Amino acid sequence: MPKEADDRNTRKASEKAGVGEVQIADEVVAIIAGLAATEVDGVDSMAGNITNELVGKLGMKNLSKGVKVAVTEATVSVELSLNMKYGYSIPEVGEKVQDRVKSAIENMTGLSVLEVNIKIAGVSMEETR
Repeated sequence: MPKEADDRNTRKASEKAGVGEVQIADEVVAIIAGLAATEVDGVDSMAGNITNELVGKLGMKNLSKGVKVAVTEATVSVELSLNMKYGYSIPEVGEKVQDRVKSAIENMTGLSVLEVNIKIAGVSMEETR
């Protein structure tokens, strides 16, 4: 078996006899969660995250800020810190984020999501035009 290129934590996603295996880095799970959360209307950004304009310049790694994942062999628990847009219902947006993150991780990785915990870290007071 080849030596890993870096020290990132990875989990086996699948293995096919005679072909090899697919591994997923824990950071990839965090990026999936961050992307899914920011797609929900009412979410301004991940807490501690940079603006979306800079993401293209600096790379995808920054999308995992504000996300903690605990991954085992087949399950994952997620903690998200979000900045909300002013005027949205926190319980409604929170539920949508939980559903979107759970669905995205399960569909893309095959891992089972045990929980998605959300912390609202701030509220953006900027008006949208």
